[in-house]
Amino acid sequence: MQAFTTLDGIVVPLDRANVDTDALIPKHFIKSVRRSGFGPNLFDEWRYLDQGDPSQNQSERVLNPDFVLNQERYAGATILLTRQNFGCGSSREHAVWALENYGFRAIIAPSFADIFFGNCFKNGILPIVLGEAAVDALHEAVQANIGYRIKIDLPAQTITLPDGEVHFFVVDAFQKHCLIEGLDDIALTLTHSTDIAAYEVRRRQQEPWLFGDVSAG
Repeated sequence: MQAFTTLDGIVVPLDRANVDTDALIPKHFIKSVRRSGFGPNLFDEWRYLDQGDPSQNQSERVLNPDFVLNQERYAGATILLTRQNFGCGSSREHAVWALENYGFRAIIAPSFADIFFGNCFKNGILPIVLGEAAVDALHEAVQANIGYRIKIDLPAQTITLPDGEVHFFVVDAFQKHCLIEGLDDIALTLTHSTDIAAYEVRRRQQEPWLFGDVSAG
């Protein structure tokens, strides 16, 4: 998993509340359990004017010019600004994979669905909860200024705006540690590899029949 410390990026506004995981990545695109290849189908039903399918060549799709991700002013955006209850619906982790595959590293919203919120940290994306008033002001600023950029500092837990205004955000200490170190669940487990190996040796000695050693004892 890619570590996260600081980010200086363009913000793209998705001015919709209650965006569910089926909107993030429709169910017919989640037949694979690989963590890659989902970026082109992020927000598929809003992003394209035609109805896509997994076998279709993406270059043949018809883009919706009114959708924010298709607008040139937001090209290369790495920060998604949205509204309350983002990521609701099913618990599919593919939704976070699609966001990460597209290039998003942080999401700012007044609130998130719980499971989606946890999945973000496990896949290298920082979900930031800001108050409604701060989010409203950011939406206005982003839409009024082309190429609007902000700076996010996870160790300091700050967002710095172009005018120097600073917002502080709260993050769980353990989730912060894992994201800064780039530790997903597997990598976190492997930090205890020496202890795990020692346990396996002891277990083999104490109960060898569990390992197929029928001659022991």
